[in-house]
Amino acid sequence: MIDKNEILKAYNFRHACKVFDAQKKISDEEFATLLEVARLSPSSFGFEPWKFLVVQNKELREKLKAHTWGAQRSLPSASHFVVILVRKQNSMRYDSGYITKMMYDVHHIPQEMAEQRRAIYKKFQESDFELLESDRATFDWACKQSYIALGNMMSAAAMMGIDSCAIEGFEAKKIEELIHKEFGVDTKTFGVSVMVAFGYRVEEQKPKTRQSLEAITQWYN
Repeated sequence: MIDKNEILKAYNFRHACKVFDAQKKISDEEFATLLEVARLSPSSFGFEPWKFLVVQNKELREKLKAHTWGAQRSLPSASHFVVILVRKQNSMRYDSGYITKMMYDVHHIPQEMAEQRRAIYKKFQESDFELLESDRATFDWACKQSYIALGNMMSAAAMMGIDSCAIEGFEAKKIEELIHKEFGVDTKTFGVSVMVAFGYRVEEQKPKTRQSLEAITQWYN
C-alpha cells in the first residue's frame, strides 16, 4: 500500500497544467498504466458507459483545437490527449443490447440473477433517479461515471510525477460532429463527456487555494 504522506504529496503536486513541455513524452508503459487505471475504475452497476479516444495525430488535434477553447495551449503541447466519450440512452437503457451484453458476457451473471439485476436497474432508471425522462438525463448520469475514471487517471498520473488537465471548455455539438466525421464515432450511441491532457509542466505551479476542511465537512457522531 502507498504511504499516506506519499498520497498527499501527489495531490499537492497535481494542478491544472495548462501548457506542457512538448519535447517530453510519457513512456508507453506509463501511459498504458493510466489507461488500465481508467479500465479498472468503478461505475454504477459496473456498466462502464465510457470509451477513451487517445488523440496523438497532429492534424486531428488541430481540428479539435478549433472547437476546444479550454485547450488552446495544452492540445499542441500535451504528450497524450484523451477525449472521454459516454454512451447515450439508447445503449444505457435497462433493456438495451449493451446492458444485456455487459451482464452476460462481461459480468458472467447467471440468467436468473441477471434478470433480477435488470429489474433493479429498471427501477433505478425509471423511478429512483428518473433517468429515462430525457436523453439528457441519462447522458448526464453516464458523464458522472466517466468523471470517476477521469479522477482516477489524474490521481494516478500525479503519483507517477505526470501532469494533467481536465478540459470542459469545448463546443459540445461541434465536437460531436467532428468525432463523427473525422474519428468515425457513432454519435447516436456516444457523446463527449470531458477531455484530459497529460504531459510535463513547463510553468511553475501556483500555490493551491482550497477551503478549510472545517468549511466543507460536517460530522454526525
